[in-house]
Amino acid sequence: MDTTTDSKIKKMSPQLLVIDIDASIEFYTKKIGFDLDFRYEDFYAGISKDGHSIHLKSGKPSLEERQNKLANDDLDIVFSIEGVEDLYNDFINKSIQITQPLCDRPYGKEFYIADPDGYILAFLEEA
Repeated sequence: MDTTTDSKIKKMSPQLLVIDIDASIEFYTKKIGFDLDFRYEDFYAGISKDGHSIHLKSGKPSLEERQNKLANDDLDIVFSIEGVEDLYNDFINKSIQITQPLCDRPYGKEFYIADPDGYILAFLEEA
């Protein structure tokens, strides 16, 4: 079966279910430098940085799932970046919850943080 088409993915926006949309918007915009692209009423928002976006939707994320992901370093989003050491130091100065300190790996340097809802975000500078 040939699935080739002329369509092209222009953007991908993972959606995170969040308890408090205002707190999530503040975290992503004030603490880690995203811009608020849009807000739809009191339950949905889009944020972006450097052309990459995340959508936030009010709801009730599973506390048990969040705790299991945190305990096992199960990542929700991996950002491939430049300047990982500077970003790490910036996040420490902003009192962001670091779940995995900056470390060297065979594939590069990385660290993990948790957002207010317990989503685990990795920041990786590839070798």
